[in-house]
Amino acid sequence: MAAKFELYTDSKGEYRWRLKATNGQTIATGGEGYSSASAARNGIASVKKNAPDAEIVEA
Repeated sequence: MAAKFELYTDSKGEYRWRLKATNGQTIATGGEGYSSASAARNGIASVKKNAPDAEIVEA
């Protein structure tokens, strides 16, 4: 089983996403509520496109 993005609605009716590891643990979230499922899907697509080679920095 591979990691997966879950798209869901919160208690306010906003769309959100979370990335779950193969063990079921949430490893990332969109951090904001979206007004539509398509907007949330665009957020997922942005992460998939823009972060594959993201630099790791120590804060």
